[in-house]
Amino acid sequence: MNVLLIEDEEAAARRLTKMVQEALPGANILECLDSIEQSLNWLINNPPPDLILMDIHLADGSSFEIFQHVKIQSPVVFITAFDQYALQAFKVNAVDYLLKPVKREELDQALERIGRWKKMEGMGSYDRLAKTMQQGGWNKRFLIRLGQNFRVVELKEAAYFYTQNKITFLISHNGKRFPLEYSMEKLEEMLPLEQFFRINRQFIIGLESIKDMYSVSKSRGKLRLEPSTDLDTIVSTERSPHFKKWLTGHQ
Repeated sequence: MNVLLIEDEEAAARRLTKMVQEALPGANILECLDSIEQSLNWLINNPPPDLILMDIHLADGSSFEIFQHVKIQSPVVFITAFDQYALQAFKVNAVDYLLKPVKREELDQALERIGRWKKMEGMGSYDRLAKTMQQGGWNKRFLIRLGQNFRVVELKEAAYFYTQNKITFLISHNGKRFPLEYSMEKLEEMLPLEQFFRINRQFIIGLESIKDMYSVSKSRGKLRLEPSTDLDTIVSTERSPHFKKWLTGHQ
């Protein structure tokens, strides 16, 4: 059996490797990955393993983000310290989980259930689980796809967002531009309102990106952003009253 480990704690990864090899004599540990970025790159460029053991908390975020970018066919056993709400979500979606610290007998039971699942059609809706677990909060980071690779960009690195030719871009504080797979409407739902505001159809700006403000008319203002842009950064008429409240911290 080919097994992929996704675990960012070195000691836990060594212990898990030993337990898997004891529970499955002859098991081939393909790789031990410690981040979302590494996991996505591996899953895209390699055949699916027979089993994935996946920690939920990784070095660069929640492993649920992986399922938003790649279709996983392999059975997955999650390793978690989540509360009862999360455990209930796993049960509803017919996947399995192990609580840390992982015990050998619990691993054996999970592997036995995996064996039964493999005889069935479908082994759990992982993308549905990911959506369930990520509801009700804003993004702390973005997974940027660059060709066949992925890069993680922290929200604190984002100066502003804009759309051009039907493509949405994130502009970082150091002037780098990254394409996103989200519409501006979706971004509005994902971003913390106290830090970001949509000034017009084309731009969502971060408070820290505003360098200067100018009056264009009685009801409209123009912003000079940092990093600079040649695109239209005028606050639309309908958004101007809300923009003024946002600037003063009154949403």
